[in-house]
Amino acid sequence: MVKTFPALLLITTTGLLFAMGCQQQTGQTTSESQTTVTPSEADGLEHQGSADADIEAAMAELDPEDRKEAESQKFCAVMTANRLGSMGVPLKLDVKGQPVFVCCAGCRTKATKNADETLATVAKLKAENGGSKE
Repeated sequence: MVKTFPALLLITTTGLLFAMGCQQQTGQTTSESQTTVTPSEADGLEHQGSADADIEAAMAELDPEDRKEAESQKFCAVMTANRLGSMGVPLKLDVKGQPVFVCCAGCRTKATKNADETLATVAKLKAENGGSKE
């Protein structure tokens, strides 16, 4: 078993390197190769379109003023990689008199517990997304 481990490791590493190399594209110059979409890419594009539609539907459930505010924030004040609306209708919180949106109920406690940090994050998100600063 000990003697086969290095061979197994070599085979596994070689296989991984081969697989990674296959995913890298060489500099193709034909316009046909640049516009071709593989089935897995098409699935990803379809999923992205579906996700965008789900976000749009969730955001539409907010009243117009809240929607405008949430769109200016764009991302959750706690989990800043999560788009508002990606986990359902965003939750509106009042943090020190300012509106703050979070992606889910799980973020509510952390947002209110760390109010100053949350407000700084919201200001940064709005600045990055072209929203108003408050």
